[in-house]
Amino acid sequence: MWVVKFPALKELSIFVCSGERVEQETEFDRENRLWGNEDFDAELGLESLCLSGIRADDWGLGWLWRSCKKLKKLQLKSCEGVGDGGSFLSFVRCLQGLEEVELRTCRSIVDGVLLKLAENCNSLNSLLVYDGGSREGLLRFISQCNCNLQKLDLRLPLDLNNDHLTAVAVNFQGLSSIRLQSCCLVTGEGLKALGIAMSSGLEELALINCDVVEREPGLLVTLGQNLKQLRKLDLSYNEMLLDKDFISMLVSCNYLIDLRLRGCKRLTNLALVSVFKNCKLLENVDIMQCCGIEAEALELFVLNSPRLRRVQVEESKLSDVARTWTSNKLIEVVA
Repeated sequence: MWVVKFPALKELSIFVCSGERVEQETEFDRENRLWGNEDFDAELGLESLCLSGIRADDWGLGWLWRSCKKLKKLQLKSCEGVGDGGSFLSFVRCLQGLEEVELRTCRSIVDGVLLKLAENCNSLNSLLVYDGGSREGLLRFISQCNCNLQKLDLRLPLDLNNDHLTAVAVNFQGLSSIRLQSCCLVTGEGLKALGIAMSSGLEELALINCDVVEREPGLLVTLGQNLKQLRKLDLSYNEMLLDKDFISMLVSCNYLIDLRLRGCKRLTNLALVSVFKNCKLLENVDIMQCCGIEAEALELFVLNSPRLRRVQVEESKLSDVARTWTSNKLIEVVA
């Protein structure tokens, strides 16, 4: 296998393109026979591995799993399998030292992977699951996992509900970051329970395109009161979020350094004024696609944000005055 010739290689990405199978035996096929040979092993220096497009009937992965004895980060994207029977046993052994796992669009295998992670991996500190899973499998992982998880990132529109948030509040109280996207079945009750449990340590909260933010007035202010140590807040694409709810939360979030409001179309100049009044430590802000925020408010924001280093905003909202101030204060503008 060619990868053996690169002993210093730390990161590897393999993308399997869909298409017709080659019928005749190729050099690649002959080499894959060697991969599957239990007697042929190597110790790769890989610490990060990304596999994309692995199909359920793909074979020859056992050698790779057996050789990855130092793996810290694993990413699976659009995968239907992790190899045949023998390969799966090697895959399970490979999980033991993992610190970071990302599962994107892997619905057919995500439950099995999460179960084996809960059983075999005590070192996991970061988990991302997007677009595929089951309520039972995720709940089982949260309830059975013994690792000290620090970061949890979920985009599961129809699979995540309050039961999962309650389990997270009980079993992952050491979380420093939780990111939720498009979570249609979550209610304010679940998020409030989470906020109370994480009150002393949560530093990053993302509720992206979560209609509960707009559906339940008063939710954000309660979260703000409980999560006073927040450093990063992402409320992007909550199109109906109003100034009143946002400002009420911001009063308690005095330690923010990163704020993302992209696509919050109902926020106005008042929201941005409240940001610079309450968030004196802010370094990075994203206000792209915020139709109600105008150039005048942006000028005041740039002038009154002493630690600002980066702002994402439309070019059309940058007045000459704002351009001068961003230049003088060495603020990066991303349009």
